[in-house]
Amino acid sequence: MTALNSLWLPVPTDLTLLPDDIHVWRINLDVPEPQLQNLVATLSSDELTRAHRFHFQEHRQRFIAGRGILRNILGSYLAIEPRQVRFDYENRGKPVLAENLSHSGLSFNLSHSQGLALCAVNYHRQIGIDLEYIRPVSDLKALAKRFFLPGEYDMVRSLSANQQQKVFFRYWTCKEAYLKATGEGLAQLEQIEVLLNPTEPAKLQTSQDWSLFELAPADNYVAAVAVAGFGWHLQCWQY
Repeated sequence: MTALNSLWLPVPTDLTLLPDDIHVWRINLDVPEPQLQNLVATLSSDELTRAHRFHFQEHRQRFIAGRGILRNILGSYLAIEPRQVRFDYENRGKPVLAENLSHSGLSFNLSHSQGLALCAVNYHRQIGIDLEYIRPVSDLKALAKRFFLPGEYDMVRSLSANQQQKVFFRYWTCKEAYLKATGEGLAQLEQIEVLLNPTEPAKLQTSQDWSLFELAPADNYVAAVAVAGFGWHLQCWQY
């Protein structure tokens, strides 16, 4: 399934997440200074420490915006204040709701690239999302040969230069969305099989028990969501 730009809708006043819903939020990370200061006030001490480790101010501000807005989004589902949202971290650093909030069954994943982020949310299922800005990659074919399966590499190599970039990043986001959902690392990237071509939506071949949704969040961006199970209703919101 592919979600087009026109499907990014304003958030309704009666926002409801049903058991078979997937909500994906599009987030602009370049926010005005007053909003940024409000978001800073919601962060935990460890998040503030992480923010101050960024060398460039732009990267620091985008991290603050991403984590602060994530807290706002999750707080709205949990009916608590953003500063009350607490996280634990899995072995590879993936954030999950802390134990005192895990009874809600809320699952989420966040990805960001340049000034844009996407947050995927559902109930009780593993979920992963990846977002990439389409940019020139000097060693694109070498990376495709290293991380993609032979048939995927052949697909990339057979395309024109312009098509190669987009298809490369489509493969990458589909694979990484699945690996983020399962908690596995990028070392497994070459083991994830994805079937796609320039005109058809991608299909995850590695596992028959997962749904894969491709997204078009903005010009020159591609993204994908992987979620365990089938029968999902995908809704895309503009934060």
